[in-house]
Amino acid sequence: MTDRAFLFLFSLAMTLAGLAGMVWLIGTGQAATFDGLFLFCCCGVNSFAFGLYLRWLIRSALPDGQAQMKGARVDAAGRRVAGGVEDSAVAQNVR
Repeated sequence: MTDRAFLFLFSLAMTLAGLAGMVWLIGTGQAATFDGLFLFCCCGVNSFAFGLYLRWLIRSALPDGQAQMKGARVDAAGRRVAGGVEDSAVAQNVR
């Protein structure tokens, strides 16, 4: 297993474990106590951090063209349009 695959699986497990811990704290009513609220916040911060890392890991694995096409529109002629500017060699130099 490659290091990227291991990091992906570990981050996915940590994100899901943090979310499960938050659900468990709410379900048992422990989130209403001071210690439970602190633990709830810790689970939330860990889930958020590992979730952001997962997002970065997935976006970095995408090819550059596919990542840029996500936010681009296509006009009637079939040309890519990003933010109202046609995506061409001249438009890229103007930006």
